[in-house]
Amino acid sequence: MDAMISASILSADFSHLAGEIHAAELGGTDWIHIDVMDGQFVPNITMGPFIVDTCRKITNLPLDVHLMIERPEQHLESFAQAGASILTVHTETCPHIYKTLQTIRELGCHPGVVINPGTPASSLDAILHLVDLVLILTVNPGYSGQDFIPEVLPKVRKVRQKLDAIHSQAWLEVDGGITPENLPQVWEAGARAFVAATSIFKYPAGIAAGIRALRSQVPV
Repeated sequence: MDAMISASILSADFSHLAGEIHAAELGGTDWIHIDVMDGQFVPNITMGPFIVDTCRKITNLPLDVHLMIERPEQHLESFAQAGASILTVHTETCPHIYKTLQTIRELGCHPGVVINPGTPASSLDAILHLVDLVLILTVNPGYSGQDFIPEVLPKVRKVRQKLDAIHSQAWLEVDGGITPENLPQVWEAGARAFVAATSIFKYPAGIAAGIRALRSQVPV
């Protein structure tokens, strides 16, 4: 399985959003990552379906939509209709997550599940067979630009083992403080999809160079 780079527009310049996304696309990103925050589950408020719809008009790349919100089941249809390709929800906000993941697939999106740094890998055991993507956060959710939490690496390894044990083809994705320096560690732990915001959109040499720098660290 090759590495997938998901460029998070959380660090993009929204006054030039189309140009930023096009630069990431030309630079070789695989997905566009959209962080949806409600100010309740996490201490920040960001984007809604309108931004997903805008991104869908800008690019044909898959839209990797991460719902950091309370009661996500109430909003799945609006995000699906806006053009989301992947919809990921948190175990921490979904008491009926089995049904939520089924609904995402019924809406025509790839279902994904997310866990925070402090949530154990065992919380995924009952639902791994339902998902196309598992996202493990390597920072506390809410803001871009945070430092990678290396203590999460053993959990990435555990989830990799769980996916392999059931012969799952689901992507194992990590998000938070991913840089060219730490990407090899996360790859070794078993991740194959990498979300990056600051390392792409704030990279000193430009967006395309940031993507190249990340991809250059993927073992051949």
